[in-house]
Amino acid sequence: MKILIVGNPDPNHIGRHFYSAAKEINLDVLLSDSSKAYSASWFMAKFYWWVRKRYPPLLKKYSQEVLNLCQEYQPHFLLSTGIAPIQHSVLEEIGKLNIKKINYLTDNPWNPALEDRWFKKSLCFYDYVFSPRKSNLDDLNKLSCKGVCYLPFAYAPEAHFIQFPENDLERKKLSSDVMFAGGGDADRIKIIKALTKTDLNIALYGGYWNRFSETKAYARGILEPVMLCKAVSVSKIVLCLVRRGNRDGHTMRTFEAAAMGACMLVEDTLEHREILGEEGESVLYFNNNQEMLEKINWLLMHDDERKRLSETVHERIMQGKHTYRDRLAQMFTFMSQE
Repeated sequence: MKILIVGNPDPNHIGRHFYSAAKEINLDVLLSDSSKAYSASWFMAKFYWWVRKRYPPLLKKYSQEVLNLCQEYQPHFLLSTGIAPIQHSVLEEIGKLNIKKINYLTDNPWNPALEDRWFKKSLCFYDYVFSPRKSNLDDLNKLSCKGVCYLPFAYAPEAHFIQFPENDLERKKLSSDVMFAGGGDADRIKIIKALTKTDLNIALYGGYWNRFSETKAYARGILEPVMLCKAVSVSKIVLCLVRRGNRDGHTMRTFEAAAMGACMLVEDTLEHREILGEEGESVLYFNNNQEMLEKINWLLMHDDERKRLSETVHERIMQGKHTYRDRLAQMFTFMSQE
């Protein structure tokens, strides 16, 4: 079986995770770098982002490249991830080659910050759309998308695992009372701001935290996968926050933090409870800033409970068929039943 994956090959991205999963089960797989569609000059990139409403500057050129790959490689499946830069007309041509087209919709195209009208049109030309959020399944069906199915995020065993710092210097650099790894979205600032009013050792990893005055002092940049694993291992508590603009019920970090052995304090959602269990089984939940602070203080005073929670959530995710290899298998099972 041949698969062409259209996604970002960076080790932190899902395109790379699916590629590794496909190689692991000995599928014939190619990965096309979707970031090429955005490779323009600084001025053109800004113009297309703000004036053209996030339209990829090289959409037409990259779409043609994907079509050429399909003609040469002749895959059985094309699997694109997120807001994939492929024109609807090219997807239509790919369909004529008897290639099944799949999109794993990592982002929510109804998020006002990600409003991409061109992409919504393209979505209708996929044979299957898998969404990791239940909140937009009705939207996808109303858009007349085919083969719509809920499929949660996952973790990649080669990138998300328990790893301790190599020496005391590294441990001191990465240690924290509370850490969060993810983008500095505006709706997350209010939550983190409540933390900054305490005396806690806070670590924020990911982009944009240094742009906000409230969080700049706690921003520690973007870590490579192995270093992130080490940071999790020496953080007493790891926050798990959803993206509200995306209407998330869970995120990639829901599975990744658990796989890395975190003691997790999790934003309370129905999806989180389905995945991680009820309060106290393997994680603690919070619904507001006050509850978050109270549970942080409680966890910091109960070392044994933090250890129990981290071990329990790790085992739960390890035993639950939550790798990207499992997600590929679940995709194929769903498609075989259609």
